[in-house]
Amino acid sequence: MGQSTETKRGFAAMNAEQQRLIASQGGKAAHEKGTAHEFTSEEARAAGRKGGEAVSQNREHMAEIGRKGAEARSQGNGNRRNRSAGQQMKADEQPQQG
Repeated sequence: MGQSTETKRGFAAMNAEQQRLIASQGGKAAHEKGTAHEFTSEEARAAGRKGGEAVSQNREHMAEIGRKGAEARSQGNGNRRNRSAGQQMKADEQPQQG
């Protein structure tokens, strides 16, 4: 008891891939059984708002997001929704990269 070199057991002893596989199986089983929680749109909205508020408190993180967005925009990788209709190209009209 109180050893500083305790060995990991159960989920903690598994690698991330094994943990995801087991968690996925559990989620699928819960949905099949009908016991899985399904968020209403209001619950999902509230959770998203809470997460957004928590993330936005980290000013350094928000600044990094802004820098990445500005860099992408300056390289011509802006969001397609923000382009005017005349600037949008269909996939078959895109210039070929060789």
